[in-house]
Amino acid sequence: MSSVYLARQPIVCIKETLEAYEILYVDANKKSDISKNRYASASVINSVLNTFGTKNFLGTHKAFIKVDERFLMSDLIKTIPSDLFTLCLFDDIELTEKVRERIEQLHQLDFSLAINDTELSKENIVKYKKIMDKLSYFKINIYANMGLEDKDLIVAIQDYNVKVIATKIEDEHQYQTAKDLECDLYQGYWFAKPQILENEKFNSTQFDILKLYNMLLQDTSIDEITSEFEKNHALSLKLLQFINSAHFSFSTHISSIHHILTLVGRKPLSQWLMLMIYSKSVSSVADVSPLMLMVKNRTELMQNLLRVLKPNVKSNALGEAYLVGVLSLVGSVFKARLEDILENIHISELSKDALLYDKGTLGMLYKVVRDIEEFNINEIVAFSKRFKVAEEAIQEIILKSIEEVNLFESNLKAIKQ
Repeated sequence: MSSVYLARQPIVCIKETLEAYEILYVDANKKSDISKNRYASASVINSVLNTFGTKNFLGTHKAFIKVDERFLMSDLIKTIPSDLFTLCLFDDIELTEKVRERIEQLHQLDFSLAINDTELSKENIVKYKKIMDKLSYFKINIYANMGLEDKDLIVAIQDYNVKVIATKIEDEHQYQTAKDLECDLYQGYWFAKPQILENEKFNSTQFDILKLYNMLLQDTSIDEITSEFEKNHALSLKLLQFINSAHFSFSTHISSIHHILTLVGRKPLSQWLMLMIYSKSVSSVADVSPLMLMVKNRTELMQNLLRVLKPNVKSNALGEAYLVGVLSLVGSVFKARLEDILENIHISELSKDALLYDKGTLGMLYKVVRDIEEFNINEIVAFSKRFKVAEEAIQEIILKSIEEVNLFESNLKAIKQ
């Protein structure tokens, strides 16, 4: 059990809001390339999730898990909650009469079924024709040479009321290709990467928020912070809305922005500003995007890994780790290079070196956080050995971060309702 690593990869809709997760898993002794571990037993996933708890690992979202023929035909598969999991059949499963009968049984039991990452071709559509009406999803690999001429194949699948998921999206061109083909859902490491457009101007409102966020983390006086808030009337209004919508209960009437800042405290306000930075609006549930969840996950991993490396770490160091996690993704929000953004805000050289060059302790932590996101098991194991951190401890940190992200998402939705 201790040698198995788990990860979640988002599956998003055209608006890039989270629809589901795919569970990735691999033995720590194997390579991190998932395609080389695709015959790993789904029963391991079942037992691991039973240990962790599906709510802790998945939150409110459904999960896709890969299953091979052996597990498909076993009685264990019926122990998986059909309302929580979509079973992804490997594309090399031979559709014998017995396999088709099992697929029919699972369909009758309300299981959601999918074909896992396969080639988009007439031959494959013919191959799966006999079970197409039992499928909910059809996952296709997106390649650079695909074009609009392939759209008829997508429509042929969708005509069965099957949603097409474009997978292995790793760059903007592949993502645009999948959108042009009008796939229903999208998956790939591209959604964990900042989408940078060179030479665009910073959004002034977002930059003001980032400036205030940094002031709250520094030893800036409340008077100075109040002054900055009062220069931005729209942000001050949103602050008042935040106070009214969140679970604050003050015994005295709010008399000023200065009063709010004093009563609420720096940490809650800085976390609220983080939401403002990564949210297009504070009024829509749809704004709970993978990017917002990703930055929350990064801050949790950064701080918890630092606590393991340095058990007696001081709060200011934890705050700096938190800041690195937050700033690591602002390039995708500001649509500018991170280097340019950092030139316009006051942060320590340690944080800057960590973000730009993976230097120092914070830089090493930032590097392993990205490895965790990309499921680079070899790098995670190397980090574990280098710093003499038990693999079980790293897995516990990963799980704890996932739980915190789920709680964060739940609370955020509650505030926006």
